[in-house]
Amino acid sequence: MANHGHAHDIPQMDYPEHEKTYNGFVHFAEVGTLACLTIVTALAVGGTKHAWGTAVVGTLLTLVGTGIGIAAPSIGWRATAVPFGLMLLALLLY
Repeated sequence: MANHGHAHDIPQMDYPEHEKTYNGFVHFAEVGTLACLTIVTALAVGGTKHAWGTAVVGTLLTLVGTGIGIAAPSIGWRATAVPFGLMLLALLLY
């Protein structure tokens, strides 16, 4: 019969480190998803409203907000939400 015992030299799982990695992945996914949506909205502003200057400013604000959001987990996706809201407003008002 096969030996179903576990090897004693295998280290135990480091669950706090796994939780930290998972939380970092979720944080990055939230900020990255909103950044992609904001850039797509900026392209929509430039393409449909012919306001490419506004789209460039929105893209630059998105890059800054994404950097802040990734660097400061307490702020997170909210930093990228500001340019997203501005781009949605520009899409509606132009």
